[in-house]
Amino acid sequence: MCGIIGILGPSPVAPDILNGLVAIQHRGQDAAGIATMDGRMHLRKRFGLVKDAFAQEDASDLVGNMGIGHVRYPTVGLGDENDAQPLFVNWPHGIAMAHNGNVTNFSGLCTRLQEDEHRLVNTQCDVEVILNVFAAGLARRADAPFPEACEEAARAVYTQVKGAYSVVAIVHGQGLVALRDPYGIKPIVYGRRGESHILASESCSLDALGAEIVRDLNPGEVFVVLPDGKVVSKQVVPPIHHPCVFEYIYFARPDSLIDDISVYKTRLRLGQHLAELVRERGLEPDVVIPVPDSARPAAQATAEGLGVKLREGLLKNRYIGRTFIMPRQSERRKSVRYKLAPLRLEIEGKKVLIVDDSIVRGTTMKALIRMVRDAGAKEVYVASSCPPITHPCVYGIDMSVRGEFVASDRTESEIAEFLGCDALIYAKDEGMVQAAKHGNPDIQHFCKACMDGQYPTGDVTTEMLQEIESERLKAHKALEGGA
Repeated sequence: MCGIIGILGPSPVAPDILNGLVAIQHRGQDAAGIATMDGRMHLRKRFGLVKDAFAQEDASDLVGNMGIGHVRYPTVGLGDENDAQPLFVNWPHGIAMAHNGNVTNFSGLCTRLQEDEHRLVNTQCDVEVILNVFAAGLARRADAPFPEACEEAARAVYTQVKGAYSVVAIVHGQGLVALRDPYGIKPIVYGRRGESHILASESCSLDALGAEIVRDLNPGEVFVVLPDGKVVSKQVVPPIHHPCVFEYIYFARPDSLIDDISVYKTRLRLGQHLAELVRERGLEPDVVIPVPDSARPAAQATAEGLGVKLREGLLKNRYIGRTFIMPRQSERRKSVRYKLAPLRLEIEGKKVLIVDDSIVRGTTMKALIRMVRDAGAKEVYVASSCPPITHPCVYGIDMSVRGEFVASDRTESEIAEFLGCDALIYAKDEGMVQAAKHGNPDIQHFCKACMDGQYPTGDVTTEMLQEIESERLKAHKALEGGA
């Protein structure tokens, strides 16, 4: 899961791209990059957070009134500097591109591009195959008006590139282009601020830049902003909309709107659903404590629904990143102790209900339960606003491998015993779907493959899952110092 932004405006865009990337820093903490154009391409990309990756002189060197930016979260391992985005090809025109997502047929496309198009894919970054397929399609219609050529190029991408992806690109002398895969699994939203056109992974970037939200891009659409500011869009293939439900549960910022659904209100509705389940179980907690920060709205609504106090019983160190997207398991274990500290005053002698957004490996939750017990809790209950995660995500979230999921081969009572809690409650599938769907009834389906194993793109095979699992196990072993 990464963050992207693209801007075309009447003045240099680098400062706005930097600010827009900071707003979506939560989507990736590994590396950041920016490309701008003003007659030639200017590119900077480095490891680290946006504030660390770019110096003041970078903003002045990145000249041009159109550009794109990216924050990276590596799907497998750390990656290297060559895999950081944006990436660039100089023909046709000169194209820089960044994406959020994962290409499931990456290896096959690399081979086809080399054999049929004589294009060499030189990194392990998925966007390079999208970039080359798009560039080849654009070249085939080099004499056509640019929007028509983009339609041809987008059609090539949508028919050849499998998986989930949202894309922003700048094409020298031609404009800003955006794509969203036919299933719309990854988010991308369009906004305006005066004469500036802005596309970003989340609406919080638009808010940070003082822009007005216009609309989300449709799945299977190509969206073009020409240098004069004219917008041309075309529905290239029929949309089969399955937005990722995990965006609403965990990844997105609570102040974002994705496909006209409020992330914050979805989390409140999830909390209301959890309150109903807690009552059904006959549990009577004295206090509800959120795991900061993404679980806070759900915990608030859970406490309100139960009529008990919500308290900040786990205090967060703001200088530690998101543990879920740390690449090393050892880092996740250590960071829990450094990131969160129990507040004994709110815990000692009480029956505590901990509310979290999700439980994946169980590493964090097991440590938290031990910390809360050590702080004197009488009983510890856990509620997750996400149903059990049992399958790997192939669409751009590193949820490890199936054998590492705490819920992969355990019953709910066995998971509770493993975690060390007195009771465990998971949100129900239908309750989760209704919590999200309530915000936009036009969306009939969500991607929840990590919970039910139903991959909406229909091309995920057992062999593909085994290959991905093998790659991730090798990467994890190397990261942990085992290779």
